[in-house]
Amino acid sequence: MLKGFRDFILRGNVIDLAVAVIIGAAFTSIVNSLVSDVINPLIAAIVGKPDFSALTLTVHGGVIKYGNFLNAAISFVLVASVVYFLIVVPVNSLLLRLRGPAPSTTKRCPQCLGEIPLAATRCKFCAQTV
Repeated sequence: MLKGFRDFILRGNVIDLAVAVIIGAAFTSIVNSLVSDVINPLIAAIVGKPDFSALTLTVHGGVIKYGNFLNAAISFVLVASVVYFLIVVPVNSLLLRLRGPAPSTTKRCPQCLGEIPLAATRCKFCAQTV
């Protein structure tokens, strides 16, 4: 039983996930600082309020703080865009350069120029022998 647990812990994807969680936690503080120290002062200059957290709606005595939701949504969009443009796009282009393009699994029919599987002997569109 302990051997199985050890194998599970030492599996590559578990280690990668742990590193991702730690980096994500550190990255969250950077994005929160960006939102509170850079974005919110810009909003304050435009809107006249320090940030969106001051935006509330009172309904029958209850307070709905939709401004906090807007702050969280801005943080999420910033995190998602930074992760995509600074991590996902460069890694995908690097992997494409290292691996090369994926091998083709189709060929063109000489008669109708339709895409057919490599193993096909007849075109599925025009029934031409390939």
